Amino acid sequence: MKIIVGLGNPGRKYERTRHNAGFLAVDEIARDLRFDLTQEKYHACIGKGRIDDEDALLAKPQTFMNESGRSVSAILRYTYAKPVDLIVVHDDLDLPIGAVRVKNGGGHGGHNGLRSIIEHIGTPDFMRVRVGVGRPAPGRDAADYVLSPFSTEERAMAAEGIERAAAAVKAVVLEGPVKAMNRFNKH
Repeated sequence: MKIIVGLGNPGRKYERTRHNAGFLAVDEIARDLRFDLTQEKYHACIGKGRIDDEDALLAKPQTFMNESGRSVSAILRYTYAKPVDLIVVHDDLDLPIGAVRVKNGGGHGGHNGLRSIIEHIGTPDFMRVRVGVGRPAPGRDAADYVLSPFSTEERAMAAEGIERAAAAVKAVVLEGPVKAMNRFNKH
């Protein structure tokens, strides 16, 4: 079973913020494949289904970003999944708005959600789908920036990035990490 976790913060206040790019991508997958994300379990909103022939669990941790690892470790523990089965979708300041990259393993790069997951599951060796949210203007605090919504001018690019991220997750599941990286890391 593939465990697909979108990172974000729960609540209406954060719904459309940059930091919730992972939530938005998981919502896109759920809409496309008709997963029901209303079950609350493992400190997350979850939905189970299939991506072609592969069983999958979609999750949106409800622990807030900095504690995402509590939810992810509970999901892995109770489903008997391994970190190799985990795909985490998250926002990334180092990519322009709408850009998507697929990555296997690595550090947390200052992302508190990734930091929490690595601490809780004891390894950085899991797939990531990075969704670009751009960098804040010089002098603007990065934390304030990621907790702000996309501007009117940025919304179309951000929506395309969310759709690409959902497609990248499906590619990782159906085609494998190498083919997904070759396909999505080009532009």
